[in-house]
Amino acid sequence: MPATSDTNCLLHCMCGGRVLREYLIRVALVAGVVLCSSGCMLKFDAWAPKRNHGLSIPKRYDASLPPVPDVTTGLLVLFEDEQLSAYVDKALEHNPDLKGSAARLEESGFEMRKASSSLVPTVDLNGGVSRSQNSIRNSRSRENIYSAGLDAQWEIDVWGRIRAGIRATASNRDALLADYESARQSIAAQTMQSYFNLVAEDQLLHLAQRRLESFEKTYQLVNRRFENGTEDLGDLDLARTDMENNRAQLFKSENLRDQAARQLAVLCGAYPDAKSSARSWPSMKHGVQVGIPSALLMQRPDIDAAYHRIRAADSRVQVAHRDIYPRFSLTASGGGQSSALKDITDSNFSVWSIAGNLAAPLIDGGSRRAELGAANARAKEAWANYQAAVLNAFREVEDGLGSELYLHRQERALGNALAAARSAESRILRNYETGLVEILTLLDTQRRAFNTEEAFINIRALRYKNRVALALALGKGL
Repeated sequence: MPATSDTNCLLHCMCGGRVLREYLIRVALVAGVVLCSSGCMLKFDAWAPKRNHGLSIPKRYDASLPPVPDVTTGLLVLFEDEQLSAYVDKALEHNPDLKGSAARLEESGFEMRKASSSLVPTVDLNGGVSRSQNSIRNSRSRENIYSAGLDAQWEIDVWGRIRAGIRATASNRDALLADYESARQSIAAQTMQSYFNLVAEDQLLHLAQRRLESFEKTYQLVNRRFENGTEDLGDLDLARTDMENNRAQLFKSENLRDQAARQLAVLCGAYPDAKSSARSWPSMKHGVQVGIPSALLMQRPDIDAAYHRIRAADSRVQVAHRDIYPRFSLTASGGGQSSALKDITDSNFSVWSIAGNLAAPLIDGGSRRAELGAANARAKEAWANYQAAVLNAFREVEDGLGSELYLHRQERALGNALAAARSAESRILRNYETGLVEILTLLDTQRRAFNTEEAFINIRALRYKNRVALALALGKGL
């Protein structure tokens, strides 16, 4: 009997049940020998540490402030400002970077479905038609052959390699979900800070206009005194110098204000024009509830993402480790073949087969062992990245808490300095009009008053933006 017939007989006999079981037992025995000879002594360093493993976490923040009576737990309720809330809502809906993060999250869902599909058999439908011709002496015969069939294949996940891959994909999806939440919070915080920047630049622009008007009045006052012969040309030139310098500062302030408006427009997913506007400073009556440092590990979405990437890397180590073991699979096929298309589904023309397969790596040049070592190294890298994310988060909180204290003190001191500077400016102006002081004293007093007000506006902007940064650093959410 030809070899092909022997093979078909063996496959048909295996379907009887008893022979198939004996065959699979032999396959398992061979697999055991292969494992003992090549895989059992392999080093397997897979591990998934806890969130606080190896981290020194204090009981309280070093720069923590006394409890604030009125506290809030979200970015969007820090400030009661309808215009600010409208900009944040627009950014969360239209920001292109946030849309990209959402698309990556959507992609991970399909990757999860793709990984899970490896646990179920695959079935392929195939069909074909061929035409042949035989010539014997003066006779010719033509024949059409039609065929159709189903091929099925299923890998038995004996060692859990496929399930480990599914866990890795699931952990990666969890990381992307945390990335998306982190992106939403970041976009909201950036929009709020950009809004405060626009408020500051708008106020600085009005300050520049008032400063120019003030120095123009001073120049006119000096010019009248020069025409009356009570002031010399040098004093007039000094007054004109300060006036023109402040005119140049006005143009600079207009440019900075337009740039701040364009930045806010881009964050909201709109064309970067300078039409965005901002009102005055909103009320800052809400404080931020600090909590304890250990809670930060669960509140920050970027830390959560880094932790899930550790778990994903750990599962991929398991995949690389199991890949060294033999693979078991079952294949089956069935179908029909006939010279008449209508007879393909006829059982008299059907053929089928089923087989069990074993594939075990014997010699691969160390490729699988190298992949296992690389997977272990990537797991260690993920753990180091997690530690860096945690330490950076603690630094951001400590910086935010420290800045909250010092910026408040700076703002209060500058407020007192501004009140004193305005009082001094009024007195020096009266003294100059009566001839008690020189023009240099008046110009210096005016510059000091306006510079103090400019510093006051900048400090207030920093304090508002730091309040947002602190809430973001603490993972307060939206």
